[in-house]
Amino acid sequence: MPIEFTHVPGKTHPADSTMPFFYDFAETATKLSLIEDIGFQKIVVDDPAGLLTNMDIAARALDRTSSLEVVLTHWAGVIEPAVAARQLAGLDAKSGGRLSLRMLSEPLSDDDAEARPVGHTLVWQRIDEYLVLLKRLWSNDRPFDHEGAFYSVRGGYVPRKGPHSAGVTIRMGGRSGTALRVAGRHADVFELTPGSLDEVRQLMERVRSAAAEHGRAGKLRFALPVRIRSEDNASCQKAVEIAGLPAQVALSLLPYAALGIQEFMIVGIDRPREIAMAGREVIALLRNSLTRREADVPQPRAFASRAIREARAG
Repeated sequence: MPIEFTHVPGKTHPADSTMPFFYDFAETATKLSLIEDIGFQKIVVDDPAGLLTNMDIAARALDRTSSLEVVLTHWAGVIEPAVAARQLAGLDAKSGGRLSLRMLSEPLSDDDAEARPVGHTLVWQRIDEYLVLLKRLWSNDRPFDHEGAFYSVRGGYVPRKGPHSAGVTIRMGGRSGTALRVAGRHADVFELTPGSLDEVRQLMERVRSAAAEHGRAGKLRFALPVRIRSEDNASCQKAVEIAGLPAQVALSLLPYAALGIQEFMIVGIDRPREIAMAGREVIALLRNSLTRREADVPQPRAFASRAIREARAG
């Protein structure tokens, strides 16, 4: 079971609560190199300055790394789909296919919320139409027109498409039936809401059922936000909180991996020593543990039951 790790920066610099993580890019570039070298496969870009700033940061992060996937936090309503499709295709091409899109239902900054529709259902209907248009613009071989509830496109066409065309990875989350229906149609990675093992398992089942309506149940991967708690780190991100020595942290994550989660999003680990610890100890220990357990218990269901029993007993 291959497990991937994603670094989710804190909203602010660990040494200065008024400074975003990406504020000093010279310092950030050094951390990006460490994050890439130490065992993380992805980094989330969700700076509170807004969507356009995020796109600029993503471009700079892609320039400073060679293998790290940049997960760009994005939302509908700020940029017209045809414009966004061109800009995102350019970033994807520039990165060699290392860009993925993390769709939120709400903007990170109120400055980007002026055109927000009123009502939960309308928000998700707009996201649905937005993603349909992005994918069509990334894959069409001739201009097209579109007239929808939220967007009007005339002669929509992106001449220079990214290496993955419409296959750019889309990440989504949510818990409502409306959110899950849209995610079931579009998401390649579903970011789970933190909870107990049973709560996470139930949400995964609901997501798979929603995806099955579009013939996509087997195409989804699941990611879980995790905060490794220490005395001097803090994060406003919602995440499963785990404390203890690296071996204890790795053991605590095993039952979640046994549920079928293939990605852990490590939040709020922003100091170089914390990044190094997570990579050299927690990530390495978890991967080694999974390798040993899969060798001992070849059947996935047996592995899941054993891991969950051990966690509950602990």
